[in-house]
Amino acid sequence: MSMASEMHVILRLPDRMLFQGRATSVTAVAPNGAFGIWPNHVDFVTALVPSVLTLRLVDGAEEIFGLDEGLLVKKGHTVSVAALRGVHGDDLDSLQATVEASFVQMDEDERQARSALSRLEADMVRRFAELQRPLK
Repeated sequence: MSMASEMHVILRLPDRMLFQGRATSVTAVAPNGAFGIWPNHVDFVTALVPSVLTLRLVDGAEEIFGLDEGLLVKKGHTVSVAALRGVHGDDLDSLQATVEASFVQMDEDERQARSALSRLEADMVRRFAELQRPLK
């Protein structure tokens, strides 16, 4: 692998791409603690815990993201992150408010979806039971 001064970073959620671009460093939190990645860091895979992921972009700007649990893969000069939920923030104060509002809404949406699925499953079981009754 050649020496590089930047890496390609991709942050994916189940329904959309949260970020894609070039960065000089990534900081994140794994189950065993916080860590940093630079372009020539050894390749590895780690789980991510709900935390803040920070990117230092090639222009010197910093991007912060609030992520739920996920997976980070560093291979070559590419860092790929897949997370269940995530939001972009302008600063840590606004990120906390954004995470709370977004994740609470997502939790409510998931609760409603699980409730609807339970009703569908109960209806399906009831219909199968009706099919098994002998005809008179």
